[in-house]
Amino acid sequence: MEPNCIFCKIVNKEIPSSKVYEDKHHLAFLDIAPVNKGHTLLIPKQHYEDLFDMPEDMLALTGSILKKLSAAVMKGVKADGVNVGVNNKSAAGQIVFHAHFHIIPRFNQDGLKAWPHKKYENVDEMGTYKDKIQMQLLKPS
Repeated sequence: MEPNCIFCKIVNKEIPSSKVYEDKHHLAFLDIAPVNKGHTLLIPKQHYEDLFDMPEDMLALTGSILKKLSAAVMKGVKADGVNVGVNNKSAAGQIVFHAHFHIIPRFNQDGLKAWPHKKYENVDEMGTYKDKIQMQLLKPS
């Protein structure tokens, strides 16, 4: 646990939360500044800075909880869909540096847009980016 981490404080019950789900390794609670009502955060109880810091087995376990919890949020608030998101590093919008997953209920007429889309200049540029990513997949971890 990190003493100054707000999510660790929630896990330790030093700060109250609207708990939705809890098991040995996870805690889920309502976001205090929801995109839509029912917006839920799923966190590992163990402190990991972000997705890249999480061990593979914990990430797999979290994925199975994320699926179950996403369905419960969608059905519970009668949403038309859900966005599941995770921000990694400050450039991606991560504000709390404890790995967490957003489950955001979405409604057909909620007016929300995910983000603007950009375009590649041409097929060659797209191929260059594909190659860069594939090269990283070939490197040993």
